[in-house]
Amino acid sequence: MKKKRLLSGIRPTGPLHIGHYFGALQNWVALQDECEAFFMVADWHALTSEYQESGRIPAFIRDNVADWIACGVDPEKATIFVQSAVPQHAELHLLFSCVTPLGWLERVPTYKDQMKELASKGVDNYAFLGYPVLQAADIALYKGEAVPVGQDQLPHLELTREIVRRFNHVFKRDVFPEPQPRLTKVPLLLGLDGRKMSKSYGNAIGLQDSEAEIRKKAQTMFTDPQRLRRSDPGRPEVCNVYSWHNLFSAPERRPGIYTECTTAAIGCTDCKKELADRLVEFLRPIRERRKELDAHPGKLDEIIAAGNAKARSIAERTMAEAREAVFNRSR
Repeated sequence: MKKKRLLSGIRPTGPLHIGHYFGALQNWVALQDECEAFFMVADWHALTSEYQESGRIPAFIRDNVADWIACGVDPEKATIFVQSAVPQHAELHLLFSCVTPLGWLERVPTYKDQMKELASKGVDNYAFLGYPVLQAADIALYKGEAVPVGQDQLPHLELTREIVRRFNHVFKRDVFPEPQPRLTKVPLLLGLDGRKMSKSYGNAIGLQDSEAEIRKKAQTMFTDPQRLRRSDPGRPEVCNVYSWHNLFSAPERRPGIYTECTTAAIGCTDCKKELADRLVEFLRPIRERRKELDAHPGKLDEIIAAGNAKARSIAERTMAEAREAVFNRSR
């Protein structure tokens, strides 16, 4: 049976953190065996908010791809490529922008929230408003049939489906399939301070953090705000540290941590130390595989170049169909 084609991507706006692993990379590793997977370094998307510091993006591209592979993304199974190396993304973005009503973009659920979160970066620009149109072009360019999304991202994918549907209707050709959501369950992993984990908040454990950095950051984590003294019983159900233990500690150990917290048999400092031990163990093999890649930088260049070439070949075939639909509408 022919595998469904899938596309997903990450913006190279900085070093990757553990939230990226659970939010995307872990799922990518599973999907690369099930689907014809295309994983994109979304540098043009990064540019919509990071244009004032665009000189940092090339280094982040290489850094991010190296971490993808260190986390288990296999270039033999998936196509890894850089968005800006495939100019057809911009061309299809332009065609899609012609058929996308402005009101559709203004109603994107997260647009106003992101405007507030990234206000210091000057995102009151056309590119940021048109981000979903470029996203639709990214998926459609490879005739993506499946897109891994969380429940909160479904409105974004539905907008892609509407843009594709409208293009096919206006130009009377079924050039693009309507991509279907591949719902993924992303574990809730808040940042060290209890807010959404974000590079801009500086509240994350990096995939390449040293052991010392991991232990130092773990000690800054917010805990139960009502546990003021060591002798106070804790409430694991509201403690961010315990939510991390549920991901990183062994299943047989978690009930013990819960009991020790609620009976004040363990203090928050010791609980954080134990979590740091688990984090160091979890990230060690990723860091070791990354060191191997860093020792052979030419290999990374070859992987990216091969992925770019394959992506461009497929993208140009798609664009030939799109141009025919737009400029030769006799049929």
